[in-house]
Amino acid sequence: MLAGFLAAVLVLGTGAGEPPPGHGAERALAELGQATRLGSGVTHRPLRTTAAAGQVLGDVIEVDLADPAVSAGLLLPRAIAARSTVAEMADGSGATAAINGDFFDIDHTGAPVGPAVADGRPLKAAVRPGRRMGPAVPGAETDHVFTVGTDRVARIDRLRLEARATGPSGTLEIDALNQYAVPVDAIGIFTPEWGDVDRSRTLCGTDVDRTAPCAADQAEALVRDGTVVEEGKPRGGRLPAGVLALTGREKGAVAVRELDVGDEVDVDYALVPRSGHAPEIAVGGSPIMFDATPVAGLDDRERAPRSAVGNSADGRRLWLLTLDGRQSDSVGATLSELAQLLREMGVDDAVNLDGGGSSTLAFRDPGATAVSVVNDPSGPSARLVPNGIGIYTGSSDLASSPAGYVTLTRVGGEPGCPWKCRGASESAGPWG
Repeated sequence: MLAGFLAAVLVLGTGAGEPPPGHGAERALAELGQATRLGSGVTHRPLRTTAAAGQVLGDVIEVDLADPAVSAGLLLPRAIAARSTVAEMADGSGATAAINGDFFDIDHTGAPVGPAVADGRPLKAAVRPGRRMGPAVPGAETDHVFTVGTDRVARIDRLRLEARATGPSGTLEIDALNQYAVPVDAIGIFTPEWGDVDRSRTLCGTDVDRTAPCAADQAEALVRDGTVVEEGKPRGGRLPAGVLALTGREKGAVAVRELDVGDEVDVDYALVPRSGHAPEIAVGGSPIMFDATPVAGLDDRERAPRSAVGNSADGRRLWLLTLDGRQSDSVGATLSELAQLLREMGVDDAVNLDGGGSSTLAFRDPGATAVSVVNDPSGPSARLVPNGIGIYTGSSDLASSPAGYVTLTRVGGEPGCPWKCRGASESAGPWG
């Protein structure tokens, strides 16, 4: 528990030595409120800091992954390219606590930036760095993720897409999986989990100009059980269960058009973890701390609402944290301050999640039938987001899911398909 290694009063600073000129003494006292037990292995504490720029209010959920009654899950709405509120996703899955997840393509598809894994099954890969959404963080790549592994250990990792389609004319390299931006001249795989959004929207822009027009040359082949069943132009509408789309632009479109209806095509893909530890769940984000050391060069100027997730040195504990901002009673924190605060709390590694109007933390009091949002979102209402992290305790695992909302992952549960998925029949998700 936090009380086991954290004094009631913490010192929050911007780093060692004197603060940068012109920034004032960016130091504060962070006071942790009384711990509230939400369930076995899960507690909540309110947090208050008093910085040079003003007061910051926050909330922290601590999770003991060593507790067999505790599990973690990837929260999703009806599809990858879809959005919902954190509270709706949490209530729909019976989560005890939940926080918003990855940055996302807010103006077009709604799909998240980074990789996503649920039940050990790869759902999507990372867009190219030039198509990143959210603030730049030194050293952060779009394939960085926060994971809880099949070993029930939380860690920061990177997930690289390895994918190919082998047909009569040879092997086609695949550069995207359920991504909102297929690279120029490339081919992407789309599965039923992508949802209803028109797949032609993913063929627009370039890595140097995201506002560039959509590719003039586009092609798509639909594959069912290893056989091409349809070819034509990319379109909208959810793919049927057991069907995947090979969607190409420019040179990729030329290659896709070489496939004919009736051709046998072997499609396989995997998200390969750099750590070598298979993730049970993964959500994208930008690392801001490794080995209890904040990343050098973190922004120390822009204050905003923040969301973060972190783990202990042994990966057996994780923290979900939000800090309010853009409020009369809470001015928000810089990324530098966020990392320093997490370090003082005993967090070893940490990832910055989507903040601003997306920043949302919710939990369900013992005996309650619904979660309550405990932070103060900066917008007029809770923002719709593409994913999140859900925490489950004991009886919450038995909660039923209303139609349209699912939780794909419970750590230690049965996986939806092998770590390496082959073809569409094994990759079709529960939405189909």
